[in-house]
Amino acid sequence: MPSSWDSTSLPEGVEKSQMVRGMFDAIAPRYDLVNRIMTFRLDTRWRRRAVRDLALPPQSVVLDLAAGTGDLCVDLRRAQLTPIAFDLSFGMLSNDHSGAPRVQADILRLPIPSQSVDGVICGFALRNLVDLEKFFAECARVIRPGGRVALLDVGIPHNRLIRFGNNIYFGKIVPRIGAIFSDAAAYRYLPRSVAYLPERTALVAMLKKAGFADATHTQLSGGLTQLMVGTKNTP
Repeated sequence: MPSSWDSTSLPEGVEKSQMVRGMFDAIAPRYDLVNRIMTFRLDTRWRRRAVRDLALPPQSVVLDLAAGTGDLCVDLRRAQLTPIAFDLSFGMLSNDHSGAPRVQADILRLPIPSQSVDGVICGFALRNLVDLEKFFAECARVIRPGGRVALLDVGIPHNRLIRFGNNIYFGKIVPRIGAIFSDAAAYRYLPRSVAYLPERTALVAMLKKAGFADATHTQLSGGLTQLMVGTKNTP
């Protein structure tokens, strides 16, 4: 995480892309540990739900985009699917524990032929992307007609009481956990990065526009996390 990051503002464009890449390179060695601690292991349940709702038959080829250290690839293999991991961060890929094929690439410009895979899954990375519409369009490009997408990220609870507690926990406690076990600046940024995400109806509209007409949105754990799934339009 670059020491020059201004915690009073959120970066945009090329600055954001460079900052995110450096941040994840820095926190990769203890990323899984901090995730388990700060989510009380709920992150494992959320990932399994995303794989389940992907709803693809065995042996389907699925791209895990922003794959990190490979947690979703492990879950995909358990579901008898064939994962391929893509991530911009070499640090994350070098700490992969899934054994899936790994590619370092910008997931807004995938080195994959059009209509060549059965599905795409992405966990907790939407808010770190520079251009969400471009990302959704890229997902649609590489998935075959009838294929599926599952996109998981943090959310903003609609219940005011849950939202109040969540704001305190992720705004005050998570950065302290990050400071103890990993990188303080990174875990100050990550709770605030939810501000990058559009409102849920806008997200679903963007996904439908990209080519997933049946896209749906589900709140998990009272809205702490959100999951969008959809099927690639057929001709």
